[in-house]
Amino acid sequence: MVAALAVAPVVFLLLFYVWPVATLLSRGLAAPPSGTGEIAWFTLWQAAVSTVLTIAAGLVPAYVMARYRFPGRRLLFGLLTAVFVLPTVVMGAAILALFPASIERSIWAILAAHVAFNLAVVVRTVGGVWEHLPADLEAAAATLGATPPQVAREITLPLLRPAILAAASIVFVFTFTSFGVIRIVGDAGTSTLEVEIWRRATQLGDVDAAATLALAQLVIIAVFVGWSAWQQRRHSRALALRPLARRRPPRPGAERRFVAVTATLTTVVVAAPLVALVARSLRTPSGYSLAAWRHLGRAEVRPGISVGVDPLEALLISLRTAAVATFVAVVIGGVAALAIAAWRRGGRVLDTGLMLPIATSAVTIGFGILITFDQEPFDWRGSWWIVPVGQALVAVPFVVRATLPVLRGIDPRLHEAAATLGASPERAWREITVPHLRRPLVVAAGLAAAISLGEFGATSFLSRSGSETMPIAIERLLGRTGSALQAQGYVLATILAVATVAVVVALDVGGEVRRTPRSS
Repeated sequence: MVAALAVAPVVFLLLFYVWPVATLLSRGLAAPPSGTGEIAWFTLWQAAVSTVLTIAAGLVPAYVMARYRFPGRRLLFGLLTAVFVLPTVVMGAAILALFPASIERSIWAILAAHVAFNLAVVVRTVGGVWEHLPADLEAAAATLGATPPQVAREITLPLLRPAILAAASIVFVFTFTSFGVIRIVGDAGTSTLEVEIWRRATQLGDVDAAATLALAQLVIIAVFVGWSAWQQRRHSRALALRPLARRRPPRPGAERRFVAVTATLTTVVVAAPLVALVARSLRTPSGYSLAAWRHLGRAEVRPGISVGVDPLEALLISLRTAAVATFVAVVIGGVAALAIAAWRRGGRVLDTGLMLPIATSAVTIGFGILITFDQEPFDWRGSWWIVPVGQALVAVPFVVRATLPVLRGIDPRLHEAAATLGASPERAWREITVPHLRRPLVVAAGLAAAISLGEFGATSFLSRSGSETMPIAIERLLGRTGSALQAQGYVLATILAVATVAVVVALDVGGEVRRTPRSS
């Protein structure tokens, strides 16, 4: 029974991940193309600077939200999370809309996009540990005469160091493999390893050079992740974390002003780009109007100016693709979680294997699929289903992570009691396990749908002319000259932002309605 459950996830992983990555590696063992060192250096230093800026910007909000109770706290936390789940092309378009023309396609815009996009990682990761730290250590140090900077340097930061390193490693990987932000915000000469892989494979036709760059990127990420894990183990220490203490309101005076200023600035950092995005969709050379919204779907925004893509068709294609990708991800991920929970040793291997796509950039996955399934009898590049399958591959790990803890939390004595009362294993599974799966599977479906709607890296390789998804259409429209065409891009980005958040919220709320298990 367990082996049968594992068949579909194993075949899916081998066919659409292991085989394409192996093909990519076999074609990447060549001399690096010229200019690789310069591109790799830019990719590395912009990711490092983005990570440092994000950690610096996120520590104070993490502290405030972990220790204080204030009006709007939950709203701010939800806003941070909403921005984090937005597609990268939406955040890129929002930053492009916010900044003036003099810096809108510069390294400063790229860094700003990375900070705003990843701020939630620091607040959630570091703040989650901060709120459990024993405050009496800091109070004791202050009683002994330590100044606040000394307390922070000698007590708080060492205790938070593993969490800070974990957040920094996540942000670094996200920014090192940044693709959508660079394509939208960067100018024509800005190229990271991700962008150069795409450019050489799709525009220059130099597949071997692109494969070499993809291999170099995989090696760099693997080395960094290994070093980061070693650093976290090195700095971890045994600490009796306290249960979550009751957050207190800030005291009147300086403390209240500090909390208010921090909350306000954090809100501005994450909300201002979204407000600017909506405003740019309404802005025309003659003032603000709904012209771009009214012309959505028309072949021409004005006589002689062709849109080049059909925004409404892109929206419908994205919704259809997301529906298929979500179905595939939930089925494969749900079955895999069942197999992992029931299959001890083999389950650990399967769990590790299904997590590999998270550690691999979507660009690498899309590129691998492109060069693997390009000849008979597996010439699937033009198939309608290859795009949702590529997106589902990225989403399956999130389905497993959302489902597995619930399965492992089910008391095995419930199944034993059902067997004692004469229930067959199938009925016990149907009556006990399935009701517990409804909530995590609905949440997982929301995550998979959001990932599919905004997926840009793999889709850039796998989509075909006439079947562009919304992220592809947004990138093309924003890259055109003329305010009318760019306004259409901002309209699509606004719609995609609303659709992404709406899908996550609707499915999450729907999952709250739990079915009461029937008695045996």
